[in-house]
This record gives sequence, structure tokens and C-alpha cells, in this order.
Amino acid sequence: MMMNLVRSFAVRSMWRLAARRCTSDAALLDEYSRVVVSAVDAVGPATVSIVVRHGGVGEGKGSGAVFTPDGYILTNDHVVGTAPRAEVFMQDGTRLVARRVGSDPATDLAVLHADVNRSLPFASLGDSSTLRPGQLAIAIGNPLGFQSTVSTGVISATGRALRSQTQRLIENVIQHSVPINPGNSGGPLVDSAKRIVGINTAMIAGAQGIGFAIPSNTAQFVVSELLAHGRVRRANLGAFCHAVRTPASLRRQFGGALTAVEVVGLELGGAAETAGIQRGDIIMEMNGDRVANVDDIHRCLSGIPPRTPVHVKILRDGVVVSTKVETGESR
Repeated sequence: MMMNLVRSFAVRSMWRLAARRCTSDAALLDEYSRVVVSAVDAVGPATVSIVVRHGGVGEGKGSGAVFTPDGYILTNDHVVGTAPRAEVFMQDGTRLVARRVGSDPATDLAVLHADVNRSLPFASLGDSSTLRPGQLAIAIGNPLGFQSTVSTGVISATGRALRSQTQRLIENVIQHSVPINPGNSGGPLVDSAKRIVGINTAMIAGAQGIGFAIPSNTAQFVVSELLAHGRVRRANLGAFCHAVRTPASLRRQFGGALTAVEVVGLELGGAAETAGIQRGDIIMEMNGDRVANVDDIHRCLSGIPPRTPVHVKILRDGVVVSTKVETGESR
């Protein structure tokens, strides 16, 4: 009798524990849903569909995000291309015509402006430097023509590097697991605080759960440059280079570097030529940082404005020479 009572008590306890766990899991799922729905309610109305017509030959489609109430829209450069204007469709079906303010192929970002006489729904750009792997990520866009589609995943990694269409390296790219498809390009990647933390730009064909977004901090820099100057101003050496092997006799002096960058051509009247750099010179360091490839030169120049002096160590005829180059501006 006693044994039956013990067994009965144990069974009832297990059922109560299971019920509490189910209730807890349901509460967690409900909270997850509330977070996603809240973010979509905030950013969804600011997410637009973009259609670009190419002289009657065809059309390109993508997504974008309104980031000011007076109609400025952030999207991808590869969505807009060189088209001077695009059609923009709001979530409620409103059609607007937007002109291209400027684009930056080096980061695959572009800004459009729709001339409107009313305030549009808009979303704020957040601080992408605070992102951590495992955080909730929400993509809103128009994949394959399906309007206002929501997908969720997590931030998989930060600090990735991705080649733009100009073959320049885009730094600090966000990798995420949100399912994205053609048409998602240019749409916002949103965090649980309802902030745009990235602009979706690429996926890997044939892979599942691997997408990439340009971080919002990069977007803020590009937007400020495009609105102020119509282009992104970048420092430039005016030299054409490629990677070569470092002479074995100099590797210890330069921290064991196996490669450096050889100057194979010079822009006429450019910064490098003006500073006396010659074809055949091998660039070993810039501003104290080792130069192993052309990407290292881009990294050094990306953090400084044009007309800024940089200190360069070059190898010429077996002799290390230090010189100063006042950078030009990329065009």
C-alpha cells in the first residue's frame, strides 16, 4: 500500500514538473514572439520595395529602409546601380518616385530620396559595434517579390570581410543565420531593440543559414558622406600595386613578413608620384603598420581623410627608405 502511494506521489510530481516546464517554455516562446512582433511593427512600415527599370531592357528589384521622415532611403548599390531614379513602394502600397542621391560601390550602399509632402515612417540606425554572436537578428524585406516578409535568426559572427563588386574589401561585415533570398538585398537587419544594425547585402548560393549585412556604423559613415558630398571621399595613394615575396634578408627586420606590396604603376600627378615613389619600389610599412597585401593599404587609408600625410617605408634597390606621402582622393 505504502509503495503504491509513493509511486502515485512520484507520478503526480513528475506531471506537475512537466506542466511547469511546458508553461515556462510557452512563456519563453511567447516573449520571443512579442520581441519579434514589436520590432517588425516598428521597422516594417519603414521597409520599402525598390524597383529599378533599365531603359526598357529589364528591371531590378530589392529592398530598402527609410531612415529619415523626409524620405531618405538606404539600400544596396547593386540594387540601384547607375539608374538616376527608382520606384519605391511603401508597406501600405503607396508608390513613390525616388532619385539617386549617391552610391558607394566599395561598400555596396546607396542612398535614395523620395520627394514627399508628408512624414514617412522611418527607422533609426543603431550601433553595430555592440552586436555579439547569438543575438536575435530579424530581416525584413521583399524576397522573390513577396512583399514585407519577415525572417529571424541570430548574429553568427561579426568582423567578417567581404569583397565588393569593385573588389575592395568591406570590413566588419555581419554574418547571420537569417534566411535571405534575392529581393532581400538592401533591406534592414534589425535587433531586438528595434534598431537597424545592418543592411542585408549577400548570401551564399547553395548554403543555408549564411547571410551577410553591411554594419550600420559603416552605413552611417557612408550616408554622411553621400549627403554632404554626393560621394564617399577616400584617401588614395595614386599607385597600382600587387603583392610580392619579401626578400629573405629583410624578413626579420619587418617582423617575419613573407610578403609586401610592389608598385607596378603610378597615376600621373598622383600622390605617390608627387612624393617621389617609383615603379619597382616595394612598400613594407605604412604609418608603422606592416603591409603584406593591397588590402593592408586600403585598411590604412580607410581611416584617414584625403590630403593627410602618411609615413611609408619602401625597399628600393635593396635599401630601406622612409618617405612621406600626402594622400590624394579616390575618384
